[in-house]
Amino acid sequence: MPHITVNPALPGIVGLFDYRPETARPLSELAEILLRGPSTLTRGERELIAAVVSRGNDCVFCASAHEAFAAAQIEGGMSTVEQATRDYEKAPISGKLKALLKIALLTRDDGRKVDAVSVAAAKAAGASETEIHDTVLIAAAFCMFNRYVDGLATQMPASPASFAERAKRVVEHGYVEVE
Repeated sequence: MPHITVNPALPGIVGLFDYRPETARPLSELAEILLRGPSTLTRGERELIAAVVSRGNDCVFCASAHEAFAAAQIEGGMSTVEQATRDYEKAPISGKLKALLKIALLTRDDGRKVDAVSVAAAKAAGASETEIHDTVLIAAAFCMFNRYVDGLATQMPASPASFAERAKRVVEHGYVEVE
């Protein structure tokens, strides 16, 4: 049961955004920029970073949502996403993405754990400084989103299939709702 009174028909972060629209807007805009804005990383790769961090934080709502969003946009779909969230080093993804996921998980644990060795490995795998920057920012932002969702004990949707339906809307329209 949520710690605050939110619309029970709106699970997870959706209910929190409905509760405080004035904070929802900038948070949605941040997600839009990080996950869908211009980047040399694909939208699916960025969603996978969010999913892996959220799964690592045991945030079931965010992990489930972003796994669905990544699966809708990444080669190999949900199979690739499940492999990456289980053991990214063995997943059928590029060496560059593996190196970036390592940086994302180090950021998740403690940003100070991101070291010159992991950054050099990402660069050697082809990652640009902007991609490294964006990976750290996605990981840090999703730690915040995960704690927001779990800290207020939000609810899961009644049907897990709703994540796939939401993924269709996010892929088509993004994170900032049309007013």
